[in-house]
Order: sequence, then C-alpha cells, then structure tokens
Amino acid sequence: MAHHLSAKKRIRQAESKRAQNKYYARTARNAVRKLRGTTDKEAASEQYSEVVSMLDRLAKDNVIHKNKAANLKSKLAKHVNSL
Repeated sequence: MAHHLSAKKRIRQAESKRAQNKYYARTARNAVRKLRGTTDKEAASEQYSEVVSMLDRLAKDNVIHKNKAANLKSKLAKHVNSL
C-alpha cells in the first residue's frame, strides 16, 4: 500500500484512466465488429470513416498501438472495397 499522498493520487489517476481506456478500446472493437458484419456497400463506407476516425484517435492517445490501428484500417478498407 502506498504511503505518500502523491503515490495514492497516482494510483487513483491510473485506475480512472485505465477504466476510460478500456471503455474506448471496447467501443472501437465493437465498431470494427459491426463494420465487418455489414454487407451493404453504402452503409459500410459511411461506417468506415467513423471507425477510421475512432482508431486514429485511440492510436494518437496510445490506447492502441499505431501499427495495430493501421492494420485494422487496411483490413477494413479491403472489406469495404470488396462489397
């Protein structure tokens, strides 16, 4: 258990940040899953731009790695173009 006030504060901050990151990562995963399940070309292209924006934001904030975001965007673009 931490004894210094600053260490206790750091623990509180880390916990809240972890919960926030977990929420955003889960939301992005669900959006990717939903896009992969879409079979309509127009709906997929609309969703694609939203998902790409979401992935870029997560990569910028280091919630997910930038290469993972790039790989996901590439695979999703391939999927949308194949419809």
